Amino acid sequence: MKRAEVLRDLVDHGPGYGREQLYELAAELDLLVSDVLVVAGHPVPAHLRPPARDRDVMRAFAKQFVTMDHAHLAAVKNLVVALGSANPAPEGPDSAPAGRAFHEIFNGLLHNRGLDARSMPFTGLSMSTIHGVAGGRSHSLQQLSVVAGPLAWQFDDLVAVADEPPGHFGSCPTMCRHVGEIFIAAIPLTTSQLVKATRKKR
Repeated sequence: MKRAEVLRDLVDHGPGYGREQLYELAAELDLLVSDVLVVAGHPVPAHLRPPARDRDVMRAFAKQFVTMDHAHLAAVKNLVVALGSANPAPEGPDSAPAGRAFHEIFNGLLHNRGLDARSMPFTGLSMSTIHGVAGGRSHSLQQLSVVAGPLAWQFDDLVAVADEPPGHFGSCPTMCRHVGEIFIAAIPLTTSQLVKATRKKR
């Protein structure tokens, strides 16, 4: 099957997949195991999710990327990787499975990174629009193009999961996958480590 077909099958029939099969698919698709589990409607083990941490600190950490160039992004990623490299994996129960609607999957992807609609540093959409995507009120190709980078997802993959038909849309500011890669690297960080990785205002 083509990549888009695999992702759609995960959305439509994911609960019937075995855990081992989903881990193998995550490697083949180059996606987080936790993301594949969310798309397939499976619970996510605690060791794959972020530890409990202060939401305001996470929002401050995320907000700094709006104006960063690639050199600063690379420096932050190196710091984040170093900070989290020795952290123990969180313990606890598995998460509840995400629902099958796109907004439920979208929220699951955010939660895998310790994010929510308020903390994502979107540059091309209003906060009310982002809450609309997270709340299931709407999603469009333009909106998906904006959220793909911070999730470190390919745009076409997100379109397949959202089951959006192909089409044209106007250009809009987007963030590159480097930002999303930092969020992924930051998954194991604690609140105090997020503070250390947040650039101070000058």
